[in-house]
Amino acid sequence: MTKRNKGDIRRAFDRAERGITRSIIRWKYKQEGRSLPPDDALEDQSKKVIGQAHRIIATRSRVVLNELRSVYEKPRDKKEGDSD
Repeated sequence: MTKRNKGDIRRAFDRAERGITRSIIRWKYKQEGRSLPPDDALEDQSKKVIGQAHRIIATRSRVVLNELRSVYEKPRDKKEGDSD
C-alpha cells in the first residue's frame, strides 16, 4: 500500500469520524430541546470531542499496556531455577 493510499484511507476515516460525531452532537441538542448552532460551530465542537476521545484512548491504552506488562513480565532479580 502506498503512502498516498494510506493518506486517503486516513482522511476518509477522519471524515467519517467527524460526521458521526456531528450527528451525535445534533442528536444531543435535539434531545435537550436546544436549537442547533451553525455548522462551523458544530464542526469545532466535533473536533474538540474527537480530540478528547483520542487523548482518553491513548492514556487508557498506556495504562492497560503497562498493567499487562507488569503481569506477564518475568521478575529480573530471580533466576529461573530459584524458588520463593
